[in-house]
Amino acid sequence: MMKSVYIIHGWGGSPKEEIHKWLKSELESKGFKVHALKMPNTKTPKIKEWVPFLQENISNPDEETHFVGHSIGCQTILRYLETLSEKIKVGKVVLLAPWTNLLETAYENPDEEKEIAKPWLETPINWEKCKSHTNEFVAIFSDNDFCVPLSDKEIFRKKLNAKIIVEHNKGHFTMENSIDKVPSVLRSILKISN
Repeated sequence: MMKSVYIIHGWGGSPKEEIHKWLKSELESKGFKVHALKMPNTKTPKIKEWVPFLQENISNPDEETHFVGHSIGCQTILRYLETLSEKIKVGKVVLLAPWTNLLETAYENPDEEKEIAKPWLETPINWEKCKSHTNEFVAIFSDNDFCVPLSDKEIFRKKLNAKIIVEHNKGHFTMENSIDKVPSVLRSILKISN
């Protein structure tokens, strides 16, 4: 069975971001089949578009199927896991800069962006259901992320029993902070694949 990894980018992001291209090539060199999905309407992400998009593009998820999300992509993966039938177990889920709350500094254009963020902030996640599909969660935060409050790490620790990694000075893990690779993401995926 070939191991596969689905990479889900964030709000306004794309599979062409340096960090995703780097991860894809690293994983492919280790024999993974990597799908870096281009999410629909990335400037205005909607739960009711993004979750069905995963459902359409991920066929027969199983324990050889791993996920990496960035920012809103993390929530998309969790909300996708909620929709899976009880019997399905997936592999590892690595969440980079995941959030359930956002800092005021996350918004460049608050009037518009707060409306877009609202359903993601207010629609509850069924954590137990997410956890029932894998017990391998890793959540990676930066101590100076301008979008994600570091206190969110406790939510992911408590609700998903996630292994928490806090990186120093990596912002929101984007090129704005000159981040073009995140070795801890790669290590987290490879750790289980041996």
